Amino acid sequence: MVRTMTVICFCIMSGFFLCLGGCSLAPKYLRPAAPVSAQWPKGEAYKARWSGVQPSISWQEFFINPKLRKVVAMALENNRDLRVAALNIEKAIALYQIQRSELFPGIDASGSWSKEHQLISGLPGGAQSPTIKRYSVELGISAWELDIFGRIRSLKEQALEQFFATEQAQRGVQISLVAEVANTWLALAADQEQLKLAQDTLKNRQDAYQLVRRRFELGVSSELDLRQAQMQVEAAKVDVARYTTLVAQDENALNLAVGKSVPPDLLPHDLSETLAAVKEVAPGLPSDVLLRRPDILQAEDILKGANANIGAARADFFPRITLTTNIGLMSEELSRLFKSGSDTWGFVPQVILPIFDAGASSANLRAAKVDRDIALARYEKAIQTAFREVADALAQRGTIDEQAAAQRSLTDAAAATYHLSMSCYEKGIDSYLNVLDAQRSLYAAQQGLIAIRLARLTNLVTLYKVLGGGGPQNSTSSNVSHPDKQ
Repeated sequence: MVRTMTVICFCIMSGFFLCLGGCSLAPKYLRPAAPVSAQWPKGEAYKARWSGVQPSISWQEFFINPKLRKVVAMALENNRDLRVAALNIEKAIALYQIQRSELFPGIDASGSWSKEHQLISGLPGGAQSPTIKRYSVELGISAWELDIFGRIRSLKEQALEQFFATEQAQRGVQISLVAEVANTWLALAADQEQLKLAQDTLKNRQDAYQLVRRRFELGVSSELDLRQAQMQVEAAKVDVARYTTLVAQDENALNLAVGKSVPPDLLPHDLSETLAAVKEVAPGLPSDVLLRRPDILQAEDILKGANANIGAARADFFPRITLTTNIGLMSEELSRLFKSGSDTWGFVPQVILPIFDAGASSANLRAAKVDRDIALARYEKAIQTAFREVADALAQRGTIDEQAAAQRSLTDAAAATYHLSMSCYEKGIDSYLNVLDAQRSLYAAQQGLIAIRLARLTNLVTLYKVLGGGGPQNSTSSNVSHPDKQ
């Protein structure tokens, strides 16, 4: 009966002291005002006017080309950087749960046996000094800190915000990976088309060289014309070799990003098939972007953690109360250990009051406040960087269509000029020098058109990335799954 009552009192006492905790000395967190304009920049480069909220678009909706969708899905399954980011989340969960466990008493069971010989001189009748044996079994709490001033809770909150920051970092890695795979896939398509253009240009220049050579053999053209035509052939061969290398390097880069070799049937053949590879996106308002960017959410979670750490530093100025208590059984004979009358218990509260620590607690509090200020500056810098990245992408988007239209007109004009120059040369009414100039201009214009078409598509991918990606994962850390539920 005594043993039962002791256990009940022990449990009630532990629960009472557990409920004493909860007072927090951490300053109340208020989200800082964004150090950027409430509207995107305006000017000649920004043709469109954006307002409202851009609906969340998952990468499956954003990428229209079925080949590209499959490649992105392969990357999300096999990329090693993404695996590391996911493992970092698991580590953050474990660290949070370790910190949280300090709020609760750790109950340990122990058993011991001791044998002690006491040397006593002058015993009557020549008696021998006694040998004492003790057997004991105990259940108790060892040095459990009662979190009256919220030190442990503040540290737990800091660990929780670190978990949220790690999860946002994983989201950032995923969004960056999707954009990297898409841009590499598009670059491969562009270089495939550049290679095809170089091969076609080589064939045309070889035909032109044969024409000049026949005219030279007939004495109609000079050797200078022949050598200039030969130079153009060799230059085209250089470009064919260069773009052959670039195509191979693009495939290697794509395989690295995906994490495995991409099947040949999923590789693009030229840029033409990628013109409907991605979907148009609108930025919405700056405030909406700030709720989607994982790097900004990560910076804010780190700021919240630094704010909570101030509470832990403040709690160091107040007493720490620890509790050690146990109940158990003790007997000098093992056979009587579990019989009535062998009960034992202990209750040892301890209070540690800081009096003099040479300024360590004050310095620790100042360091915590400086860490909070550093986190605040980094949070504001993350917002400013995000604003600049989106503004840059919008500036390019506002002019890219005009560039493409002008480049197409330039290419058409260069092609007409080349055909006219070649016709005049064949009729003997123009020099081959004009043909060479027109030939070089046409080739450069065709290369430029491919580059602008690539730039337009990569600009849309960049917009998707800098706007924080899309899909249901776009949320603040308050909506992220809590590690207590995992």
